[in-house]
Amino acid sequence: RSPGVYFERNVDKTSDKDLYGCKVIPSRGAWLEFEIDKRDSVGVRIDRKRKQAVTVLLKALGWTNEKILERFGQYESMRATLEKDHTAGQDDALLDIYRKLRPGEPPTKESAQTLLENLYFNPKRYDLAKVGRYKINKKLGVDAEITQGTLTEDDIVATIEYIVRLHAGEESMPGANGEVIVEIDDIDHFGNRRLRSVGELIQNQVRLGLARMERVVRERMTTQDVEAITPQTLINIRPVVASIKEFFGTSQLSQFMDQTNPLAGLTHKRRLSALGPGGLSRERAGFEVRDVHPSHYGRMCPIETPEGPNIGLIGSLASYGRINAFGFVETPYRKVVDGKVTDQIDYLTADEEDRFVKAQANTVLNPDGSFADSRVLVRTKGGETELARAEEVDYIDVSPRQMVSVATAMIPFLEHDDANR
Repeated sequence: RSPGVYFERNVDKTSDKDLYGCKVIPSRGAWLEFEIDKRDSVGVRIDRKRKQAVTVLLKALGWTNEKILERFGQYESMRATLEKDHTAGQDDALLDIYRKLRPGEPPTKESAQTLLENLYFNPKRYDLAKVGRYKINKKLGVDAEITQGTLTEDDIVATIEYIVRLHAGEESMPGANGEVIVEIDDIDHFGNRRLRSVGELIQNQVRLGLARMERVVRERMTTQDVEAITPQTLINIRPVVASIKEFFGTSQLSQFMDQTNPLAGLTHKRRLSALGPGGLSRERAGFEVRDVHPSHYGRMCPIETPEGPNIGLIGSLASYGRINAFGFVETPYRKVVDGKVTDQIDYLTADEEDRFVKAQANTVLNPDGSFADSRVLVRTKGGETELARAEEVDYIDVSPRQMVSVATAMIPFLEHDDANR
């Protein structure tokens, strides 16, 4: 799953009400979760511990009751939450959070403040990565620098506003750059799932190795004689080397290349896996994760996947798919202007693609690039297929092979296959 912010809707079995939840997932660090329960009160979970009223978190950030009411007073859910919250001010709220996170330790104002700072506002402990920051800016309409790796107060406030608006049944909210649509997310959508390629996996290993090395260096600096210290005596690079060797030697994702023939090798290099460290496990993966999703079109082949326990968890990159800087898979489309196909090719990610109307590659065209028929078969948002007028089309597929992988594209008469196989 990509770092970012996700909103979900669950139905409560007893009261049959819609409950809303939200997770802020960093690249590394503690999760921050918000939820609205069946009593319409807004709660927050810090680092997957016990739930608290969301107003406690706001007060801990220095908000007063008046400021909370001024910002969120029009929402029933926030008023109800504030009435149930009995913390007096910032200090009280900080101590309350500390008691929930570290039960049994005597709280002081300083330690409570440091704990909260370290969890979400310290770059060493918390990192959204550029991807996470990009997704949060886009989803919540906040205007933070792409290099801002920690959470900001604006992020937290915007997230709370988003979830209470969602609960109140509103469709949009004002953002820094115009209106933002308020809707729940689909975690199986390819706009919310990203690829971690080799470089990033090794980067994580190197980070681990360097952290271990740092510990050793710090220890030696305290024990050794100041006069006799040289870099050679302090620094031991073995942990870094060991960490990298461990990755290539024992990681689940480090595999011996299948070299039966050139095609087997090529396919193996283009494999996409949802298993491995930081991914799913075979036992836990449900039916939805394995299923073909409309956003796989042109990104992951719907046909090439193993039969058996790994079905749908291991796939193959589609023929024309490519991976962008954020790790999302893009697929090319030819631009259509006023019902005429141009030679301009745009690579779109899954969430960009949702805004457009796309025609199939085998649509009949006139020599000048206009559509031969007045109505064209197109895909719209969510992969729905419908007939549209030629002027409504934004893009057209680059090739009929676009949705399948390299190996699948070599199957003769593929289109005569039995569909449910």
